[in-house]
Amino acid sequence: MDPIYTARGFLPDPDPAHAFPPASPLARLDSLGRDLPSLLHDPGCRAYLRAQPIPPFDLPPDDPAYLPLLRLYYVRVGFLASGYVNQVGQPPEPVLPRNLAVPLAAACGLLGRPPILSYDGYALYNWRRFDPAGPVALGNIDTHQNFVHLYDEHWFVLVHVEIEAVAARVLAGIGRAATALAAGDDGALDAALTGMTAAVWEMVQVLRRIPEKMDPAVYHRAFRPYIRFFEGVVYEGVSDAPVSQRGETGAQSSVMPALVAFLKIPHRPSALTDHLADMRGFMPAEHRAVLAEIERLLPVRPRAGRDTFNGLLEAVAAFREVHYGWAELYIHQRVDDPRGTGGTPYRQWLRQLIDETLRFKIG
Repeated sequence: MDPIYTARGFLPDPDPAHAFPPASPLARLDSLGRDLPSLLHDPGCRAYLRAQPIPPFDLPPDDPAYLPLLRLYYVRVGFLASGYVNQVGQPPEPVLPRNLAVPLAAACGLLGRPPILSYDGYALYNWRRFDPAGPVALGNIDTHQNFVHLYDEHWFVLVHVEIEAVAARVLAGIGRAATALAAGDDGALDAALTGMTAAVWEMVQVLRRIPEKMDPAVYHRAFRPYIRFFEGVVYEGVSDAPVSQRGETGAQSSVMPALVAFLKIPHRPSALTDHLADMRGFMPAEHRAVLAEIERLLPVRPRAGRDTFNGLLEAVAAFREVHYGWAELYIHQRVDDPRGTGGTPYRQWLRQLIDETLRFKIG
């Protein structure tokens, strides 16, 4: 496994770019991004956005800033597109105008992903540190793009960013476990699993902090609509056929799939497993490659100590339980639609994941 993943997890290294060079035509996107939360309060927002010339991304691939700025371009244009289609207070818009659709499709094509704002753009590439020498942790990080002015949305994103930062220790543990498996060193294997378990429990503690600064009513009415799926949207200038795209969802994070692939937890084939496979298409291509590498590792269950292996499964199930609880509080109690932002029956599926994880315990 590339050492970058054992050091940073699935977060980019270096930290994401949060502004274009001031003299660049692309700096116009920083201004639009800054204004977007205010624009979305105006019924004339869509007309205003349709009239904006969006500069193309034309940096050469050999430019050292190419990838960080391409990701920032995707974040800025992805937010504009999702704000346009799902503007709160307006019916969903069935046509994404050419000036947004063409640059979004072009940038996403370069990144090898579908043309919609996903978890990578909403969280993985959407943070900066106040103190560059400090940790990637709550209190030292903030977003650089939002749909609303309320801090609740910042908090929602930043909790996920810290979880991703902690998950670097999970990937480091997978690397150590792979070495131990190849060497037949069961003691080193159990030590690696123990370290991973501690990291997952820390992820659980971070996830439990969601209610500290995120009100359920604010989430429901103010910014959840913006990360919903696109249903039957025409990308003007790209295709005349309406398409549907999955919305931003934590299922597009690579952390839990990495743990499932490493532990080889058997989830019965169903619409759920089809959906989880589909979610990989919304992950960065390099993350998909890491998951494929982890899937090729030897099975850990036959070699691991029972209590050590079961302890890691319990931590994974606990993380999913907390997620399930927040889905109940923030979504189910407030909406009749059984679908999550990714367009799925999330309650039924989350419960299946928890049950099948615990059933895989040794003994």
